[in-house]
Amino acid sequence: MYDKNNIFAKIIRGEIPSKRVFENEYAMSFYDVNPMCNTHVLVVPRGEYENILDFARHASAAEQAGFWECFAKTADILGIKNEFNVFANAGMSAPLFNQSVFHFHLHLIAGNRTDACIKIMREMLCNE
Repeated sequence: MYDKNNIFAKIIRGEIPSKRVFENEYAMSFYDVNPMCNTHVLVVPRGEYENILDFARHASAAEQAGFWECFAKTADILGIKNEFNVFANAGMSAPLFNQSVFHFHLHLIAGNRTDACIKIMREMLCNE
């Protein structure tokens, strides 16, 4: 069940500040507070979707189009053309990265890795 008080829902409602990159009627993007690379932005739909499958199955065509428009415009604003990563987490036990905020979002990351990212990658490799 969707938690209306998750941090992204609060950011969408304007209850928590964020450094926004782009927004439209259906989605918004903002900088991650714990970046993995020099550029690390989250793209979130305004609708209440827990994960990517929930969004794919239940979002209207207009919501999906608006989300992808937000994603593309965010990349354009940031000057991202190639050499980037996009990922979404789904579930507390996801194999690589556990989902901690249960509101669907994509991570759009580019540029040099931060020290925090390198530490996480080393920990992942050492635990296998």
